[in-house]
Amino acid sequence: MEWLMGKGKGKPNGKKPPPEEKKHYLDAEHTKVRVVDFDLKELVVLPREIDLNEWLACNTTTFFNLINLQYSTISEFCTGDTCLAMTACSTTYYWQDEKGKKTKCTAPQYVDFVMSSVQKLVTDEDIFPTKYGKEFPNTFDSLVKKICRYLFHVLAHIYWSHYKETVAMDLHGHLNTLYTHFVVFIREFNLMDPKETSIMDDLTEALCTPLPPQPQNHVTER
Repeated sequence: MEWLMGKGKGKPNGKKPPPEEKKHYLDAEHTKVRVVDFDLKELVVLPREIDLNEWLACNTTTFFNLINLQYSTISEFCTGDTCLAMTACSTTYYWQDEKGKKTKCTAPQYVDFVMSSVQKLVTDEDIFPTKYGKEFPNTFDSLVKKICRYLFHVLAHIYWSHYKETVAMDLHGHLNTLYTHFVVFIREFNLMDPKETSIMDDLTEALCTPLPPQPQNHVTER
């Protein structure tokens, strides 16, 4: 299965488009909240003694589990009634099945497709081998990129549609840290085209800017 995306466009009826919804996740009081205050790039740089594919496999599987967990915290608010489409900013993501049929589905349906598809990939021994001496497939790089695109869509939707609930549960520090960690990972290994992540560039810039030093405190949020 694949995904497609399209920009939301208003009808050419001569009316002014509605004002863009405020992005509460860009408020300074929210972007400064993290669960760590060190440079996350240190966590994604390939160690000299580790094979690249092994490193990509380990990190990709970890991000899948963490993003799945983060989504589960707001899943009760993400329903077919509240989220009629898989949207983020002005973008709507469509699902495309193996036969090439393009489908506009609700956000929870889309996320379920994503998590089921990724789960199938990361548990396939022929794609993500765990036994010593077994080779990664030639398509491994492209599959990792596909997974990262899927996971980015989920993160973008959480920010766009469920950030208020995340803040209400005091989990925005975890979300901000997870998003920042994921972005520096995909940037380090060129796993996504910048055009695909551009809808969240304002958040990326806000979160990837180093925070002012906070002496004697290595945890800013729990």
